[in-house]
Amino acid sequence: MIRLHAVVEGQTEETFVNTVLAPELGSRNIFMDTHCITTGREDTRMYRGGLNKYRQLKRDLTRWMKQDQQPDAWFTTMLDLYALPGDFPGVGDCASRSSPAEHVDCLEARLIQDLDHRRFIPYIQLHEFEALLFSDVSQFAVEFPGNVSVIQQLARIRAKVSSPEDIDDSPIGAPSKRILEILSDDYEKTLAGPAIAKRIGLPTLRRECPHFNQWIEKIEAAAA
Repeated sequence: MIRLHAVVEGQTEETFVNTVLAPELGSRNIFMDTHCITTGREDTRMYRGGLNKYRQLKRDLTRWMKQDQQPDAWFTTMLDLYALPGDFPGVGDCASRSSPAEHVDCLEARLIQDLDHRRFIPYIQLHEFEALLFSDVSQFAVEFPGNVSVIQQLARIRAKVSSPEDIDDSPIGAPSKRILEILSDDYEKTLAGPAIAKRIGLPTLRRECPHFNQWIEKIEAAAA
């Protein structure tokens, strides 16, 4: 049994962890909770969500690591590779890797080095959370019933890549940008995204997204 503390980039990832990952992993004695990155404070008000500077992530992680030093406490992240801040460890060096998978592996290794905590499992999503939703685009039909054209357009995007994680991270080609281009204002990221991911289900997400699956495998290994 382990307790897994996750520092996540935003509300979408927080909802995904709480509604999809935590229930599934809880049945395997992996008890997961989340903290959305603290990006600012003003008087008594605290602002959360987004990752503008690496120091924001490091501050939240190191603080939590100091607060919970029990041997069953593990830590992880859920961040987007898309628009990762320029001061993130290894950003310059890792960008030269020959594939997106090697790029993100390099960044995760640098994060491990920088934080230097033996019970830390980093995860950076290729290229952002919305990539997971392309694991089964038919599930968009539940959130957006009667719109056959939407499913067809999303299916054409999915068919062009071997994995949803291969959908690129350009300002116009990132997964979320493609979804918004098709659905416009109808797509509410923080609500529809996790709801669709939940309908897709963890087994399909793992099968379709190799890097995501590697993350879950590492978590399972820590609890074994």
